[in-house]
Amino acid sequence: MSGLHYQITGTGPLLLLLHPVGLDSRFWGAIPDALAQRNRVVTIDFRGHGKSPDAYRPGRMETHVDDIVRLMGEFEAGPAAIVGISFGGMVAQNLACRRPDLVSALVLAACPGVIPQTARSAILKRGADAESGGMKSVVDGTLSRWFTPDYLSTEAVADVRARLLADSPANWAATWEAVSEHDALAELEAIRAPALLLAGELDEATPLEAKRALAAAIPGSRLEILAGAPHMMQIECGARLSASLSTFIGELAEGER
Repeated sequence: MSGLHYQITGTGPLLLLLHPVGLDSRFWGAIPDALAQRNRVVTIDFRGHGKSPDAYRPGRMETHVDDIVRLMGEFEAGPAAIVGISFGGMVAQNLACRRPDLVSALVLAACPGVIPQTARSAILKRGADAESGGMKSVVDGTLSRWFTPDYLSTEAVADVRARLLADSPANWAATWEAVSEHDALAELEAIRAPALLLAGELDEATPLEAKRALAAAIPGSRLEILAGAPHMMQIECGARLSASLSTFIGELAEGER
């Protein structure tokens, strides 16, 4: 058993939604219901998030992949389409590299294929700062990376702020430890599953160049740039993201007929 908290909506081919660091399965808006029109949609809470168990220390990417593999073993279904945003997209990449038999399609949003060695100390510092100063010491900087300035005063961002402030600093730090060792770029050329890559035009956390490199590494992948979208596109631009996902999933279904 994976021990992860999850919810299921709809019936049909299996589709997993993997969320960003610090959030949980509640932060997908209307997207699960939209995709559930043709899929069995599973939204999860990663270890150290939401209602799932606390993270192990030090945090490891392999642990999160193991959790997803075990979770998928609990479902009596074939391979799944995996939709991951930010940290969720990094886990999805590593899952596809390690267990391609479990992945029927990939949607990788707002994530790079690798965390450069030169950036890893800064990534780890995000966790260390929270453990030394509490979540309140990292929330403002996090939100400014995630959303456009005009959107920061919205109720949706207030909900994200409340979620982050309620997070355990240890769980937050453990997840950044896992992020810091993300390095899938060299292995992605072996992926044969259909892949859609989504980049936010205004994403300050994942540069467009990193998304182009990710697209170049995955054979046959398609890169779509969402105009005006920030890092947390599923929140600030949820309707447009949902439309892109529904189109891609619909194309897959048509191709299987």
